Amino acid sequence: MSPRRPAPVGTPPEPTEAELEILRVLWQQGDCTVRQVHEVLAHENPVAYTTVLTTLQIMHQKGLVKRDESARAHIYAASLSQRRAQKRFLGKLLHRVFEGSAAELVMQALGSGKPATPEELAMIRARLKELEEQQR
Repeated sequence: MSPRRPAPVGTPPEPTEAELEILRVLWQQGDCTVRQVHEVLAHENPVAYTTVLTTLQIMHQKGLVKRDESARAHIYAASLSQRRAQKRFLGKLLHRVFEGSAAELVMQALGSGKPATPEELAMIRARLKELEEQQR
């Protein structure tokens, strides 16, 4: 088992599952108040307003979200873009589970779960073509 590398200085820690749900709301909706985040989350699963508030406060302390305190209702924004978060988690997954093999990760992703749509397959082909052209 390889030792865990510490996160680079200034990099927020990996979010918990509940924190990731809140980040998804912020990525989709943009900057939100606690009430707005709560409304979106409560629409799918019952969750207490105070739980959302406490989680956002913890996320702020961790550096996962920024907080604008200029208005009465604080407004929260994700500190990390969805794209950066995906790259970060994918990198960890790639090294921890697939021993650094991007091919193995892609083969598993395409072979399990929901089948890729024709549009997704076209995007994958286009990306592969880009990568092949870069290697020439």
